[in-house]
Amino acid sequence: MPRRRGRAWRRPVPVPVRRVPSRPAVGATGLRGGGAARTVRSVHERIPQVVDRARRSRAGVLAQGAHRLWVLHPSWSTAVKGAVAAAIAWFVGHLVPAPFSDYPYYAPLGAVVAATGTLARSARTSLQATAAILLGALIARAVDAVLDPGAAAIALATGIALVVSGWRRLGEMGGWTATSALFVLILGSADPEVFVGAYAGLVVVGATIGVAVNLLFPSLPLTPSEVMLDRLRDTLVDQLEALADGLDRQEPPDEDGWTQRRRAIGPTLAEAETAVERSREAVRANRRVRRYRDWAQAQTRRAEALRTVADVVDDTTRLMADWERSDLPDLALGRRLRPLAAEALHTLADALRAHRLRLEAQDPAEREEAKEALDHLAAAITALRDGVRHAREEDDRDYFVAGALVLELRRARVALAA
Repeated sequence: MPRRRGRAWRRPVPVPVRRVPSRPAVGATGLRGGGAARTVRSVHERIPQVVDRARRSRAGVLAQGAHRLWVLHPSWSTAVKGAVAAAIAWFVGHLVPAPFSDYPYYAPLGAVVAATGTLARSARTSLQATAAILLGALIARAVDAVLDPGAAAIALATGIALVVSGWRRLGEMGGWTATSALFVLILGSADPEVFVGAYAGLVVVGATIGVAVNLLFPSLPLTPSEVMLDRLRDTLVDQLEALADGLDRQEPPDEDGWTQRRRAIGPTLAEAETAVERSREAVRANRRVRRYRDWAQAQTRRAEALRTVADVVDDTTRLMADWERSDLPDLALGRRLRPLAAEALHTLADALRAHRLRLEAQDPAEREEAKEALDHLAAAITALRDGVRHAREEDDRDYFVAGALVLELRRARVALAA
């Protein structure tokens, strides 16, 4: 092998390769995965703090107040839905073929009828309005066949239509019968077949749009119903406290005194029942009810209980005003039973205040508070019953009114415990 000139040639020495261990990927077990997990936990822990801070801010308080006003006034959402449905129906009314497109203003009428109620009511009223329109058109055509246009024809068509509008199956839409008869008789005299077809057809189209809007954005007025039930509860509690105050004294009130202690329960009860019935109707075929099903069921039970207690309070008020007056020679309770009756009425008022907690509260302490209120009521009723029994044995009197009061209080307790 020939020698190389200059520097002597040497065989190269191999350099050892240092192997670096691979790092774990993000999210895997290891340092970087643990850091990501800590970051996720930190974000989850901070979300409630951010939400709470947003709620306490000025914008959050204003937003909550606006939302509360919105849910307390369902007529606002009804107005918005009616306006949207009418606008869409007006647009569609211009798209239908001629000659129907010459009458686009009838489509918004049907949309407003269908969109200004609950979902179940909108479908029903749409059918009733359509039937009323067709009946009115038939009446107008029949009158037009026998009489010339004029005052006599208008009077006859209007009279017959008003009689037909009272048909129970037409419901609230019965008034459309007379309107339809007048429209067909006066406005559609030139081409009645086209006018009737456009009138009825576009109203049906508009009603369909209204039902669709209601289906997409159904109303569920549970909050207004809850407010009315709270108002009824407060009225009943006020009446019970007034009765207990009248009994918790040496001498009972006279007739004028009981009259001053009487509260107007009837109007408040009617308003609450109307609101609850509206909520029940809104629940039918409502896609939002899954989220609020427990609340809706609890509200129904609460309304039934308050209705029973309202009957009990009304009967008790009448019993005390008629039979426990200072101007009567023979009193129904007397000094011995009046304190027991007053205590029972006080405890009934307390149980009524806690009734909503028993149905809706999630906190065990609040539910226990409601249970204790019912237990105190049961004890007070038992004390009054025993007092009536002892009074009958000692005085040899019937104490019918006192016994009736015990039965009324038992009925109220059963209703609150259901």
